[in-house]
Amino acid sequence: MVFLVVLLCLALASCGGSSPSAPPPPPSGPTITISSSGVVTPKELTVSPGSRVVFINNDTRRHDMASDPHPDHMDCPEINQVGVLNAGQSDETGNLNEVRTCGFHDHDNPLNTNLQGQIVIR
Repeated sequence: MVFLVVLLCLALASCGGSSPSAPPPPPSGPTITISSSGVVTPKELTVSPGSRVVFINNDTRRHDMASDPHPDHMDCPEINQVGVLNAGQSDETGNLNEVRTCGFHDHDNPLNTNLQGQIVIR
């Protein structure tokens, strides 16, 4: 009986007492959000040279964010670092150093204007 009590105490102690981790804080820099209805906001974002832009996918489906033009994606390769965002995921561009305007779209749905926008670097 004592053996069972000791075993039970050991089992309870090994269950860990840590609480679940808190969700990560929201991004503090420039952000583009894909809404639950599949619309990017803002459609145009102005940032300073050297900035990174966070893309957040609040939609229920995945999106593959890429630089214009489709399908080459070579105007602003820094945007291509975002890539595939599954539902609930976020990622950021590379450093946008060159002063220019960078168009972006969802590679899997390139004609959907709801998923198109631009980042102005100046």
